[in-house]
Amino acid sequence: MIPSSPYGTNSKAEKRIFDRLRQAYEVPREDWTCFHSLNLTRHPRKRFGEADFVLCGPKGVFILEIKGGGIACDEGSWTTTNRNGVISNLKESPFVQAETALHAIQNRMRENMPIVHNQLTFGYGVIFPDCNFDVSSLEWENCMVADAKSSRDIKGWLNRLFKHWHGKVNRPNLLDSKTLKDVRAFLRPSFDTAIPLHVLADDIEEKAAALTADQMRAIDIIEANNRILCYGGAGTGKTFLAMELARRWTSSGQQVALICRSPWLRRYLETIAQIPNLTLALASNVKSAARRAGIDSFDRYIVDEGQDVFESTVLDNLEPSLNGGWSEGKWCIFYDVNNQAGLFGPTDLDTEAYLESFGAAKVPLTTNCRNTKLILDKVKNDLGADMGVRGAGNGPQIREFQANSPEESATLLANELKEIINIGGISEGNVTILSPLPFPESSAALLHATYLNRIEVIDEYSLRSFPPSHISFATIKEFKGLENEAVILIDLPTLKIPANDLNLRYVGMSRARAVLSIITSSGHPDLG
Repeated sequence: MIPSSPYGTNSKAEKRIFDRLRQAYEVPREDWTCFHSLNLTRHPRKRFGEADFVLCGPKGVFILEIKGGGIACDEGSWTTTNRNGVISNLKESPFVQAETALHAIQNRMRENMPIVHNQLTFGYGVIFPDCNFDVSSLEWENCMVADAKSSRDIKGWLNRLFKHWHGKVNRPNLLDSKTLKDVRAFLRPSFDTAIPLHVLADDIEEKAAALTADQMRAIDIIEANNRILCYGGAGTGKTFLAMELARRWTSSGQQVALICRSPWLRRYLETIAQIPNLTLALASNVKSAARRAGIDSFDRYIVDEGQDVFESTVLDNLEPSLNGGWSEGKWCIFYDVNNQAGLFGPTDLDTEAYLESFGAAKVPLTTNCRNTKLILDKVKNDLGADMGVRGAGNGPQIREFQANSPEESATLLANELKEIINIGGISEGNVTILSPLPFPESSAALLHATYLNRIEVIDEYSLRSFPPSHISFATIKEFKGLENEAVILIDLPTLKIPANDLNLRYVGMSRARAVLSIITSSGHPDLG
C-alpha cells in the first residue's frame, strides 16, 4: 500500500476498501502494489484527474473507483445518498470516471514505456461498498462491480475482474518482476512526494521533490518494524525522512514526539512541521512536552540527530514518556555514523548495541541527496567520513585558503563573499558563514563595514524565517542539522587537528549543498 495509510481522504468508503485491499494481499505476500489517490496530470476529459486506487501486479494494471453511500441513476444522471439522507449529484458515471482514468494512465505509459505498455493488461472496476447493487446494463459487465456483499471478499472479486480483462486482450502471460519494477517506478513518482528541508512549505511549495528510491525503501522497511535504527552520513536525508515518517505515523491518530537535542534544529523544524498529533521536543524536556500535549506518554518516538542521544542518562530520561519504553515501544532513531557525535555531550559507544538488543531493525541510507560529488569526495579524502554516494552533480570547485592571522582571514573572507555573491550571483540569504568561534571572536567580526552591515548573526529564534535576506553567521555546533546553498568555513586551525576539530570540520563542510569555501588560520588558538 502506497502510502501506508489512506492518503488525505475524508471518504470512509475509501478507508474501508484501503484496509480490505491491504488485508487481502498481506499473507501470503504477493507481488502486488496498490497506489491510493494517484494523481493523473494528463486526463482526456479534465485538466487534472485522480484514480482512487491503482493496482499494479503480475496480472496487469487496474483502476478501482469507489463510491460510498446509496447509488442511484435517473436517465443518465448519477447521485449518491449519504447516511444522513443527503443527496449529492455526480458529474459523471462512476464507470466513465474509472474508464477515463484508465485511459489517462494508458496514454502516458504508451508515450513513455511503449514496449512495457504492449505487455500490459489494463482494466477497471467500480466498488459500491455501502449498498447492494444487482443492476445489469450495456455500460458495464456484472463482474466489473463489487457491492457491499462482494467487496467483503475483495480478493475473490478482483480475481474475477482480472479474468474478465485478460479475456478481452488474450494475454495469458504474467508480468515478470523486472517489468513490474519498471511500472511501479513510473507510477510512484506521480504522487508520492514530500517537501525537502530547504523549501519552506508556506511560500515555495512548487519545489516539492520526489523521495529518492533509497529513501522510499527505507520508509517501507521502517513501517514494517516497530523499532528502527536508521543511519547514514550527513546529506542522506535523515531529517527529511524523519519529517515524512512523522506525517505518516500521525495520520493514523498516533501521538508522536519528534525529538532532538539541538534547540536550533527544533526551532527550525517548527517552521516546516505543522502536523497534527506531532510534538517537537528537546530530549531534555520530553516529559513536560507530553504534559503540554495533554497526554501521559507518546505512542511513538522519532529521534533526529540520534547520535546526540547515544548516552545512557539521556535514554533513561526519555524512556518513561514512551509507551512501552525502549524495549517494547515503537520508535525510530535517525543518526550519523560519522563525526557528529559529542558536540552536545559525551557519547556512549555501547548505546547503539543496547538499542539494537531490543530487536531494532538497522536501515542504512547510502544515497546522498544534499551535497555535490566534489564535497562528498572532499569530506571522504580529508576526514575519512563516508556521506553516501552520487550527490547532487559535480558542482563548483571547492576553494581553500590559508591565513596567517585573523586580519588576513577577514580579507580572504571578503574576497570570497564578493566571488560568491557579486560574481557568482548567489543571493545573500543563500550564503552562511560558519566558525567554531562566536561572532565577536571570529575573523568575520573584522570585516569592513561594506560586508559587516550585511551579516545577520542568527539564533534559534531567527530560524523561523531561515534563510534570511542577508548573509548569515552561525557557529558550526549550533548549525548542525541545517544547511544552505553556499557555506564559507572560517577560523579552523591550519595545523593540529584534534578529534573535536574533526567533528567540527565534518559538520561544517557537510552543511554546503553546492558551494564550499574553507579558510583555515594559524592565528587562532587550538580549538581542541
